[in-house]
Amino acid sequence: MPKRRMFRLLLFAAAVIVLVFSVRFGFADAWKDQFALPASALSQESAAPAVQPHTTVPDEGAPMQPKPVVLSQRVTEYHISVSLGTDGTLTGKQSVTWKNPGRKPVSDLYFHLYPNAFSPGSTFLKESGGKLRNDSMPPGTSGSMDIVSLTTEEGETLLPRLHYVQPDDGNKADRTLATLRLPEAVKPGMSVTLQLGFTVKLPPVFARMGKAGDFVMAGQWFPKLAVYEPVGTRGRTTEGWNLHQYHGNSEFYADFGIYNVRVEVPELYKVAATGFQTKPAVVSKGRKAYQFYADDVHDFAWAASPNFVYYEDSFSSLGVPGVRIKLYLDPLHQKMKDRYMHAAKSALAKLGAWYGDYPYSTLSVVIPPSAGSGAGGMEYPTLVTGAAAQNDNPGYELERTLVHEITHQYWYGMIASNEFEEAWLDEGFTSFTEDKLMNAIYGIVPNTPVEASYLTDPAPLKQHSWHFGSPDRYADNVYLRSKLVLTAMERQVGEITMNKILKSYFQKYRFKHPSTADFQKVVETVTRGKWTEFFDAYVYRGEMADYSVESIDSGKNGNGGYRTTILLRRYGGSPQPVKVLFGFKDGQSVSKVWDGAQNLLRFQLDSASALSYAAVDPGLSIVLDNKRYNNFLKAEVPQKERTRWTTGMTQLVESLFGTLAW
Repeated sequence: MPKRRMFRLLLFAAAVIVLVFSVRFGFADAWKDQFALPASALSQESAAPAVQPHTTVPDEGAPMQPKPVVLSQRVTEYHISVSLGTDGTLTGKQSVTWKNPGRKPVSDLYFHLYPNAFSPGSTFLKESGGKLRNDSMPPGTSGSMDIVSLTTEEGETLLPRLHYVQPDDGNKADRTLATLRLPEAVKPGMSVTLQLGFTVKLPPVFARMGKAGDFVMAGQWFPKLAVYEPVGTRGRTTEGWNLHQYHGNSEFYADFGIYNVRVEVPELYKVAATGFQTKPAVVSKGRKAYQFYADDVHDFAWAASPNFVYYEDSFSSLGVPGVRIKLYLDPLHQKMKDRYMHAAKSALAKLGAWYGDYPYSTLSVVIPPSAGSGAGGMEYPTLVTGAAAQNDNPGYELERTLVHEITHQYWYGMIASNEFEEAWLDEGFTSFTEDKLMNAIYGIVPNTPVEASYLTDPAPLKQHSWHFGSPDRYADNVYLRSKLVLTAMERQVGEITMNKILKSYFQKYRFKHPSTADFQKVVETVTRGKWTEFFDAYVYRGEMADYSVESIDSGKNGNGGYRTTILLRRYGGSPQPVKVLFGFKDGQSVSKVWDGAQNLLRFQLDSASALSYAAVDPGLSIVLDNKRYNNFLKAEVPQKERTRWTTGMTQLVESLFGTLAW
């Protein structure tokens, strides 16, 4: 057969395969009409009317098309058109399709209406006191979401069926979760499509979303379906909805799906968004309309401002097949574009090499203005916000914040843990990886003994976020102690094995919403050992590892030397070997290893010289020991005086670190 003819036949065969694959998985429809809304959605009058084409304008990067690769179950599909008003109000129309992933018919849907967290009386405001991190909600301000229409595809109104529920605390003033009884149950594997019209009153930028001057951060801004968990998801034995209100400490949990979003803003605004732009923006009558698309993501966020300074660069490396990195900088940080771009590229390169591919084609970085600091330091799929531009000469907090948020693309974006109930699986893993990245890229190493000393109120990690109580206790445990738990694990297994654990966990559970138990199974599989005591102590009971030299008793042994008994105690944590150092008055020292298996151990030494001191863990290798003042004891201090001194130091140190808690 002639080579040219064979080549043509191969091309034809490849084309047929691509066509069949597209039809099989629904991509042919996804490519239609530049991702326009479905006919059922377009047939209705939109609250955000379509812009009549007038002029197209150069955009932040050329339009892109999706790749025909399915990475998740794609339980949801959203088609949204939203318009930003001059007063900061969002007006939207949404078509949402939900596919039943379970084995039972489902008669009710549940929607998260997160903007209602900023309404008076909400559970979020009660628990947070109107404060989050270093930001406060200005007195007399509020935010809200109203569902103005809700119909079936055929136009039957369902709005009277919608009502608010408060499964966590019974607070009737809370409207962050709503339920809807469907006209017909959705059978397993089947789907239902609804049309919603909604308006959002944006609060002043606070707690990840809102408006500051002409800057807008739209996070958690649309009616979003809750997660229906089939049997086996996160250890479930019966399928059902995972339902929680928006709380002061909690973040979010959603199913993976497809997002096709049209965003209309005033003409001078630039828009950064999840996913990528599918066609040039269209300008008409002083307004500009952007079209974005994203698949295999569990959220969609966008930010807008006329002041963004835009930069873009392409990047690829091992684990990063090709990505456009887009910077939307506040003008104050315009000259720092190289720092931002270097941090983003370096973080993606390491994450891709360490854990696995970054499968998305874009990564957008938004730097809010100083007045919008409440929007800073937050993660969304393919879009992150760095720290707000507070000054023109920031230190490494610029890189650290950005590296942290980009790391979330893996542990939040693709792993997608339930942050209502197991926040440590995201924040702890992200904080641990952040330290690794800051060391690998910038040579910055954490001071783990000091960090451990901050932990004056440890708590179990696997619990609902709002059960931690205060924001400080939540942050100390979910971010800091979680990171130290993973660091302690790494100290026991070694860095190479720890990297294998995290890579195996990521590869096995990306796009699958894993649980703490799932992670433990991976640890045990990789290490071929049991980790029950470790997880019970540090994850489920919330303990720290407190090793102490309790007492030293010494006297003559009748042979011209000394016999000394040293009492060692382990107050908490799981057993692990620890070094014990004994120093003598003649300058000599002896070290022994205690396996840590006993809670109480007596060491007896016979020596020619009197014992001067005993120290447990002198090399500070026990990462989770937060009370190191009892690790060392001098032999000659009388018991009564020693007890008084120890008690006084305990009170002093606990008081000091209590005031320094993050």
